[in-house]
Amino acid sequence: MKIALVQQPLVWENAAENRNLFQQKINEIRTTVDLIVLPEMFTTGFSMNPKPIAETMNGETVLWMQKIAADRNCALAGSIVISAKSKFYNRFLFVHPDGKIDFYDKKHLFSLAGEHHEYEAGNFQKIIEFRGFRICSLICYDLRFPVFARNVDDYDVLVYVANWPKPRINAWDALLKARAIENMSYCIGVNRTGEDANKNEYCGHSQVIDYMGNSVLEPQTVDGVFVVDINKETMLETRQKFGFLNDRDSFLLV
Repeated sequence: MKIALVQQPLVWENAAENRNLFQQKINEIRTTVDLIVLPEMFTTGFSMNPKPIAETMNGETVLWMQKIAADRNCALAGSIVISAKSKFYNRFLFVHPDGKIDFYDKKHLFSLAGEHHEYEAGNFQKIIEFRGFRICSLICYDLRFPVFARNVDDYDVLVYVANWPKPRINAWDALLKARAIENMSYCIGVNRTGEDANKNEYCGHSQVIDYMGNSVLEPQTVDGVFVVDINKETMLETRQKFGFLNDRDSFLLV
């Protein structure tokens, strides 16, 4: 599977401008890819003001994502602020080329910023089937909670989208690598750059790590689009050779 990671600054609470900027970056992708991944809250930045910025599942950003996915015959993924049933969600959208949408609502809300006061927490893990791969989609703060990401469903790829600030970037790097190793899975992290309205600075470090903890894509510190290939067959051979997942603990999340 060929995957493009898009890393750039976000314009604060301006969905139209962010869509335009990401459109420009996506237009730079000259090769055929299977999946394009954008950061967390890629239309707004990490805002705790959901009411004026929230969209619906048939809103402009979703329609924009569906058009890109159809035009490029690939999936497009990232999280945005969604309003549904009088509640707000930090929702990861995975838009298939045929317009189908799989989604995951962020489970672990970032209480330090008050996210748990403004958004509704998700209550399920989502495994997405796409072109022969099983993809587990998670968002930012979820990275700190390994039990929720534990590979009990034999997924092939972990995808984290984030607004992870520069002062804690060492944790981002270390935890992405840990999640890849402990789950014997590819781990993809897509973060933003720039500064938001709250003066939080972001330095990117979007990256891809393989099932043994090796870098497929080193942490990136500049804006851009980064394309990688991942190989499921090699991963499965390595899992079979070592058998580490056979010894994983059984547990029930409640």
